[in-house]
Amino acid sequence: MLGISEFFVVLLASLLFVQFLKLQWRGRRLPPGPTPLPFIGNLWLLRFKLHPETVEKLAQIHGNIFTLWLGQSPVIVLHGFQAVKDALTTHPEDVSGRPTTPFFNEKASEKGILLTNGHTWKQQRRFGLMTLRNLGLGKKGLEHRIQEETGRLLEYFSSERGQPFDPAFYFSQALSNVICAMVLGRCFSADDETFQQLLKANDCSLKFAGTISERLYNTFPWLMDHLPGPHKKLLSYNKFLYSFAKEEIRRHEESGIPDEPQDFIDFYLAQMAKCKDDPTSTFDEGNLIQIIVDLFIAGTESTATTLRWAVICLVLHPNIQENVQKELDDVLGPSQLICYEDRKNLPYTNAVIHEIQRYNCIAPVGVPRQCVKDTTLLGLPVPKVQRHSSFFCPLLPSKGSQALESQLLPVPQIDNTPASPCTL
Repeated sequence: MLGISEFFVVLLASLLFVQFLKLQWRGRRLPPGPTPLPFIGNLWLLRFKLHPETVEKLAQIHGNIFTLWLGQSPVIVLHGFQAVKDALTTHPEDVSGRPTTPFFNEKASEKGILLTNGHTWKQQRRFGLMTLRNLGLGKKGLEHRIQEETGRLLEYFSSERGQPFDPAFYFSQALSNVICAMVLGRCFSADDETFQQLLKANDCSLKFAGTISERLYNTFPWLMDHLPGPHKKLLSYNKFLYSFAKEEIRRHEESGIPDEPQDFIDFYLAQMAKCKDDPTSTFDEGNLIQIIVDLFIAGTESTATTLRWAVICLVLHPNIQENVQKELDDVLGPSQLICYEDRKNLPYTNAVIHEIQRYNCIAPVGVPRQCVKDTTLLGLPVPKVQRHSSFFCPLLPSKGSQALESQLLPVPQIDNTPASPCTL
């Protein structure tokens, strides 16, 4: 007869075995991948974080489309140019969804553009793209704001007097102010307390993504709500962003909607008034608040990281730096005040910019997506999400992109070997 301790050992072993069989059954329609362990899946293999170096090794074993289990959630990883292209270019509608997780719901409540699905996503995205085009490309007002921030950035660099320094903060500060000009219609001074809080909130949001704290929150949201940790700090910053956005909306409402909208909030408030009697409209204050937050988070860091890569590449390749500077001197003269139209007269500089964007990876893992219908990617079945969140994180291509990009634009080659997507 079994004692109590032996009974619990047998019970635990049985539970683990049943859980293992459940994972095997759930994974039968998914692409192959490493064998998951009960409850923790492949987290032990990933050292509890989605490291690009580990994913690179797994892709060599299991192919460019494979399944990882983050706890109980299967994640289909697309690795390399062809896999990502097949999903985002060949089957964009099939993989247009965003995963619904407790943490995403807490942050966005299915509002905005970045973390929404279906009708809301389509309507908000279409309006957002149209409005950003109206505010950006070909508009002298925004170009003047960019030139002003560029001038301040150069002053910061000059103040360092040739000493080593990290430009990351200066890049984020300048680009956040450009976002402020486009979205809010105003900029902030560098020492403004509210502006500094915006920068801290943006930095915290980006650093939290993909951490073990986020995974724990998605697995045990009812428990994490009562425990301290990095998630509490992030949610506090998120409340600050919401409060800031609401205040800016109120400021615009008090000023009234101008005949010619000057910023994103003006355009959105005009659209809200236009669609107030449309029952299918998703234009409301909640979506506007979340879009403001989305634009700050997504718009600042991606460009700031691109600029950091540009500085690194030009420092490591002084001959290319000299050629770029020579072309700028010849075309722009001593003023060095550049505008968008100048790109037509700066073919070498334009090519270097495109090569930097091609060569370096600004985000090793893309924002997660999920299938809204059964599809096939590179010959492997990827099912529509049913009860459990089966989504994938497309990895930006580290190899194989050079042939296609070179056909699009002749570029000066910085190196013959593509860079790793995970090192900065």
